[in-house]
Formats: sequence, structure tokens, C-alpha cells
Amino acid sequence: MRVGLYQGLRRPVWLLARLLYRIEIVGCIPSGPCVVAANHESLLDPPLLGLASNQPLRFLAKEELWRYRPGAWLMDALGAVPVARGRDGYGAIERAAELIRAGEPVAIFPEGTVKGGTWTRGAARLALATGVPLVPVRIVGAAQALSHGRVGRPRVRLVVGEPILVEQERPTVAAARKLTRQLKIAVAGLATFRSES
Repeated sequence: MRVGLYQGLRRPVWLLARLLYRIEIVGCIPSGPCVVAANHESLLDPPLLGLASNQPLRFLAKEELWRYRPGAWLMDALGAVPVARGRDGYGAIERAAELIRAGEPVAIFPEGTVKGGTWTRGAARLALATGVPLVPVRIVGAAQALSHGRVGRPRVRLVVGEPILVEQERPTVAAARKLTRQLKIAVAGLATFRSES
């Protein structure tokens, strides 16, 4: 990871987000090793999620983003970890566990795609295997922010929830499934927009 590049991009991304959107970030991702898990609305989610953390996040991202040289360079420079589809994705979880043991936070979108769908167990498996907190984050409004024909400056809100404390244990399917359900409920329960005054 090129920390200088990551930190150098943070301020322009924040200024651009404030210029284009009415953005609100509630809470902050805690420092130190943890697994950050958020819902996935749009392609804006990774840079927006990075704004909610004071330290660089190591994102798990689909391996297709490494297909072309410019994308591969950017993903590597930002410290992303490629994830293969299916069982081949277990290698990415092992790499992410190494990063966590080295003291870094790792971010995952359990839905895997902006189209939504079944929440995968990767975030839960990683938290169980390493015994670090699982931090739920809800992103609201990012899909509308990139929609065609939008008018004005749409509202985008990120809410960082209370960390779910996780005891280190063998990440069995049953344990990961149970923790994933807890995570999904925690993300869904985070507040959306404040009522207009």
C-alpha cells in the first residue's frame, strides 16, 4: 500500500463529495485492527467509507478490478486485496487475516455487488478467525447520488455503528452464519436520515 497516495487522495475525495453531495458522516471507524462491514449501494461506497476512517482501510475487492493495468496499479497502490469468486475467495480471507494480525483494519461489502443479494459470510469468518471487532456501517443515498437524471445535490449519509465484539474461535459455517445475521441486523438498524426541520 502506498500510504502517501491513499492519504493524498483523501482530502480531494472529501472536497469533491462535499461539492457534489450533501454528505453526513455519523461516527468514526475505530482505530486499530477490525473488520469493517457495510451495505453496498453504489460504486461510490469504497471512497465514501474511507472518509469515515482516520486510518487507511484495506478493502477486499473483486479480482476483475485487476484485469486492466491502470485498475491493477490503483488497486495495488491503495492496498486492496483481490477476491476470487467461490471457494477460491478463501485465499483473500487468509491474506486479510494477515493484515489484521499486523494491526490493519479491513473493509468488506458482504453483499459483494451493488445489485445487492445474499450476504456472504466472509466478514464474519474473518472476525471469528482473528477475534477483532466487527464494525457495522450503513450507507444511505449513494445509489441515488449516481442515478441518471438526478437534480440538485442528493443527500448521502454514512452511519458507523457500535462495534460487535467477537471472541476468536474456529469460523465454522454455523458460527459465521449466526454472526452474519447479527451483522445484517446491526447494519439495517442504523439510523438513516434525520427528519427535516
